[in-house]
Amino acid sequence: EEILEKYHDLFTLQWEGVIGNVCVPSQAEWEQLLTNCSAFLFYGMERFMSHILLNRLVAMNIPKCHLMILLDLVRSKQSYQRITNSDIHKSCLHIAIERPTETAMLLSLTGVHSIIANQWYTTLQENAERLEILSKNLLSIGRTTGQTVHILQM
Repeated sequence: EEILEKYHDLFTLQWEGVIGNVCVPSQAEWEQLLTNCSAFLFYGMERFMSHILLNRLVAMNIPKCHLMILLDLVRSKQSYQRITNSDIHKSCLHIAIERPTETAMLLSLTGVHSIIANQWYTTLQENAERLEILSKNLLSIGRTTGQTVHILQM
């Protein structure tokens, strides 16, 4: 919400989405947001792919999405319990497909042009800092995604 307020005048008027602490998105909401976006931001707990149905995602076509930013891989006791309960019902292969590299490959195959994503588990604070850097450089300064990722790496 802070980022939305801070960058309100720069493109955010066109943003639509779901704030997870307000409600949990349904599968239909995930699909609608993914197929109708030119850019997609996920800022949440655990693995992005654990929130959507894998078989539905691989059948999707998302060519309009030029940039997907996945600020995931944050763990809390509650999220760990949720993911553990969910993973019990998944095969080892299915869980492996939810890893960062595999997620990027699947999203690329569905038509997403560029993906910025975490590669390992992080903290909420670190993801908040990443989101601030991404927002400032992409929205305010107008840097390219490559330039912005280079800044994130430093």
